Amino acid sequence: VQLQASGGGLVQPGGSLRLTCAASGESVRSYAVGWFRQAPGKEREFVASTRWSGGMPYYADIVKGRFTISKDMSKNAMHLQMNSLGPEDTAVYYCAAGRVISSTRTYQSAYNYWGQGTQVTVSS
Repeated sequence: VQLQASGGGLVQPGGSLRLTCAASGESVRSYAVGWFRQAPGKEREFVASTRWSGGMPYYADIVKGRFTISKDMSKNAMHLQMNSLGPEDTAVYYCAAGRVISSTRTYQSAYNYWGQGTQVTVSS
């Protein structure tokens, strides 16, 4: 499985961005996809996850109500719509995939495949 994250950039506070995680390789339809982020000087943290087939998205409290996951099954792509962005959302965002169970979906170690990351900068 290969993952390619894209869509990052510079946005003003209060703005929006949509990140995309494009998957290729063996079928990912049985996997869960997670989004993580790492701000400068901080550890990587969980943002959101969902399964390709079935299940409800799960969000970290810090993004709940602002971020939304959607899927484009025809393109094997997962999107992360980010609204009401603030400077605290500045980070490199990574998508990851794996055969993840619900109890471990917030753990990096549960994901086997990682994309290269895309930079999101929120600044005026």
